[in-house]
Amino acid sequence: MTGLLFTEAEWDFATLDRTYKAIEEIALNDLKLDVYPNQVEIISSEQMLDAYSSLGMPLMYHHWSFGKLFAREDTMYRAGYSALAYEIVINSSPCISYLLEENTMTMQALVMAHAAFGHNHFFKNNYLFRQWTNAEGILDYLAFAKHYISACEERYGRDEVELVLDAAHALMDQGVFRYRRPPKPSRERVLEKRRRRAAYEEEAYNDLWRTLPAGIEPPAAPPTLVDEDEFDGEIKLPEENLLYFIEKNSPTLRGWQREILRIVRNMAQYFYPQRQTKVMNEGCATFVHHTIMNILYDRGLISEGSLLEFLHSHTSVVFQPEFDDRRFGGLNPYALGFAMMSDIRRIAEAPTAEDRDWFPDFAGSGDWVGALKDAWANYRDESFIEQFLSPKLIRDFRLFSLYDKADEGAYRVSAIHDEQGYRKVRSLLARQYDPGIADPNIQVVDADLKGDRTLFLEHKMYRGIPLQHATKDQVVAHIERLWGHDVVLEEVAD
Repeated sequence: MTGLLFTEAEWDFATLDRTYKAIEEIALNDLKLDVYPNQVEIISSEQMLDAYSSLGMPLMYHHWSFGKLFAREDTMYRAGYSALAYEIVINSSPCISYLLEENTMTMQALVMAHAAFGHNHFFKNNYLFRQWTNAEGILDYLAFAKHYISACEERYGRDEVELVLDAAHALMDQGVFRYRRPPKPSRERVLEKRRRRAAYEEEAYNDLWRTLPAGIEPPAAPPTLVDEDEFDGEIKLPEENLLYFIEKNSPTLRGWQREILRIVRNMAQYFYPQRQTKVMNEGCATFVHHTIMNILYDRGLISEGSLLEFLHSHTSVVFQPEFDDRRFGGLNPYALGFAMMSDIRRIAEAPTAEDRDWFPDFAGSGDWVGALKDAWANYRDESFIEQFLSPKLIRDFRLFSLYDKADEGAYRVSAIHDEQGYRKVRSLLARQYDPGIADPNIQVVDADLKGDRTLFLEHKMYRGIPLQHATKDQVVAHIERLWGHDVVLEEVAD
């Protein structure tokens, strides 16, 4: 009688269940992971392509851009120019992991460890997701959004709804709160907001549903996506969240249009933590699947053939092309994240004298699980790299800093592999992972609400870089469509 969980590449549901339980035991008992309940779904390649086009969500409202993305991905996949992901995972409770039915059993084990436990733990415990997302409410909110927008299309016409969605989607990156945090309201404040919300819905929506065709039901009041995304008091300028400001203050938008803006900005806020934690999230999931698969092999639960298949896939995922390689597109987040997680374990277990100088808090402690769980919970990419990128990894990745000025004829190396250089390289690299720097800093600075209703925006240029002219004009046109009056966008040096 073999002790292996599986011996063939083909899988069935009994084998999946047996393997999932073995992975769960290691994840919860050995790695001490804290996860949402899991829901594992097996989907076809067509369903995976459909998930690509709808931002990986099981429910999503209709928009032409999703169909356009589906057509592109489908063409690239069938022509052999791109491959499908092995899985997609959703930050929800239960945490939904979609596994591709074409995977071998070894790959199914790998992606269950990666998604159902690695990503799942990170979603549940990282402070950004805890502050800005509600895993218990997202699926209900998606159902509400899909139903609501469909009903608006029936009542007002698809073209009218599409105009609002087009404009809102164009502003999604400027429709998030980056620095403000949701308040912790009193019980009385929560009840008062519910009362005001109910009164608003009665005033704004009752007439909307009065003449709906038979068979179309009005959606219920929207579920809460974050604990409190309404901020107390009046809007204070400048305001960084353009969609929020327009939703609350546009002189021309109707109630149903404001609700659509609210839906889109809630979606943007839901995904914003993922943009801030790409290296950490993928690094956590990759480290977890690597650790679990090796423990399965050490305990005689998978064969050498399965181990080699897993290692082939794993090394492909964490491969970092050289700068002169045609495949180079910057640092691979899987490679950097996995290397940093593995390095934290090394420093905790077998530190060098250099490690003890740089990381005195956990070097040699032996508690690598505790060190990793603390990092996963309390940092985002920028701060994680700033705190945990070691001189050893800087040497391993051959990182150094180049100083470039447009009017100079040559580059100048500004940081090398010495103590001062290590700190500068680490700081410069960390800064590249701050979305606040990558995204244009556009804020509402004034609005003539009592006069001609002109809206004044200001773009603070980072390093003197202006907005691309053609794109700027197109986006301003979308803002004017939502605001209903003239919009002035001025660019100023930061």
